[in-house]
Amino acid sequence: MSSGKAGASSWKSDLMLALLAMLVALAVNAGTGFRELTDAGGDNDNLLRLVEVRDLLGGQGWFDLHQYRMGLEGGFVMHWSRLVDTPIAAIILAVQALTGSTALAEDVAQIAWPSLLFFLTVFFTTRAARNVAGESAVLPSVVVGAAAYHFIGIYSTGALDHHNVQLMLTMASLCLLLEAPVRRMAALFSGLCAALTLAVGMETVPYVATIGVSVALLFAVDRSGESRIARDFGLGFAGVSALVFIATIPFSAWGQAQCDAFSTVQFVVAALAGTGLAVIASIDAAGRSWQRRLVSLALLAAVIAAVVVSLFPQCLAAPYANLDPRLKELWLDHIDEAQSLFTLLAHAPARVAARYATPLVAIVLMAISFSRGNWRRQESLVAALLVVAFVVSAWQVRGSTFSIAFAVIPLSAWIAKWRQRAEVSPSRGVVLRMAAAWLISVNAVWTGAAAATSVALESKNTVADDSETDKLCYRMATFAPLGHMPDTTVLAISNLGAPILAYSGHRVFAGPYHRNIAGNLLALDAFLGPADNARKIVADHRVGLVALCRGSTESELLTEKAPQGFLAGLMHGSVPDWLELVAETKGAPIELYRVRQGA
Repeated sequence: MSSGKAGASSWKSDLMLALLAMLVALAVNAGTGFRELTDAGGDNDNLLRLVEVRDLLGGQGWFDLHQYRMGLEGGFVMHWSRLVDTPIAAIILAVQALTGSTALAEDVAQIAWPSLLFFLTVFFTTRAARNVAGESAVLPSVVVGAAAYHFIGIYSTGALDHHNVQLMLTMASLCLLLEAPVRRMAALFSGLCAALTLAVGMETVPYVATIGVSVALLFAVDRSGESRIARDFGLGFAGVSALVFIATIPFSAWGQAQCDAFSTVQFVVAALAGTGLAVIASIDAAGRSWQRRLVSLALLAAVIAAVVVSLFPQCLAAPYANLDPRLKELWLDHIDEAQSLFTLLAHAPARVAARYATPLVAIVLMAISFSRGNWRRQESLVAALLVVAFVVSAWQVRGSTFSIAFAVIPLSAWIAKWRQRAEVSPSRGVVLRMAAAWLISVNAVWTGAAAATSVALESKNTVADDSETDKLCYRMATFAPLGHMPDTTVLAISNLGAPILAYSGHRVFAGPYHRNIAGNLLALDAFLGPADNARKIVADHRVGLVALCRGSTESELLTEKAPQGFLAGLMHGSVPDWLELVAETKGAPIELYRVRQGA
């Protein structure tokens, strides 16, 4: 790949191209009528984030992350960060002040926030591609990147979940690190972005660690070129981690270790790693030779490891190691984004092309380039993140969101190379190769091919039909009858939990969140056990309504698990005498059953 550095004013053209890409994506969404505003497609996280923002605006404390309307009485503490709630709440407040309409303000926020993140992600991707492969890679990075980000769905209307924030910040950290050799403050801001993406959620730990290790190793290899970068990155990373810790963690919880959210664990590790790297990079005696630099960095790593092992050993276990076996079997094992590559190969091979093709092509391209001796700083940083993201995606498909994004950079460089050859020698063979590079690099092409293959392989399109039936359970209009009823506790499956909270004032037990163990188990006990057991749970916990969506895949799963259970009886039309069907919901996607007085 050819070298290239962004010019002094190139950021303006990159901003304009990213803005154009955002406007095109916005126009596409507008063409559908922003349907995600009324049909979240079963995305619980987006809906619950909106609920969390409403709670904050409604007066719930900054440090209070309880979701009081989900789980047992008193709710449970969510593991999400207020760092994402804040800008969304700010947009809502601003639009509300201008229009006087809360509903309109929420709609604007659900359109504007993911669009802004889309714009920033495309911009940072473009800057990264420019720094790796020069001006000729800019257009391919905008086209390939924008198409990829649009179709992976995390920037669609209503996408209030934190994954888009994390991808944007991670790409920003990479981009700034690529620019650090020629921009003095870039490394400091790279560390800032790395700290923020870690504070938003633990899913980015592998990428933040890869960036940090890459900075340290580059410093070990080249002190003269990398010492300033290592120092500034470390200071930015440690400093922002400290600020986030103080700003988002209440003083009473400073000593509490939470492995699934930013807490004293992550702060201590970040402070040690960032400060230690900055100190080593600043002390002449520690960095005089590459051997001393390696030893110093190894000692720092040993200290961090010793602190984690001695003070926070619980965080070395697998993320869901202590999850109740029933929740693992009936919830975790059926989360799409938590499936492994090997599970997809066995059960949904067509999806493999959509999620793994472009990253794999990009890895092959970089391996070929490195084998030819083109081993430079810029490509090394991109390759490290791409490979780690691909490994993570093999473990859980959610990692493919990051591997697809990182793949855009080498793919853009590949297209740029063939564009240059086509300009010099516009022969038919060269033009065809350039066209092939474009097609192979656009992730949507693989997604379309995978979808077409899937349909061709299915003699009967039952999977698609089931999917459409399932989606009817989660549309806003489906919950209109529930929203008009007096607030009470609703017994419902976990995938109905967040929509019920978003579209009504009711409370629920179940929701697909790993901290809501007690609430989820109580709902399972009610649905999987006999009707008499469900009646006791309903009475003990003052349940007023039972919600049933016959088309839900979760309902079908639980019915298959316990064919004699309470939920299976409802699915088959056997309604116990202590329930009565709410007449207006008969035949609706969600049927509501009112608990009779005295039940």
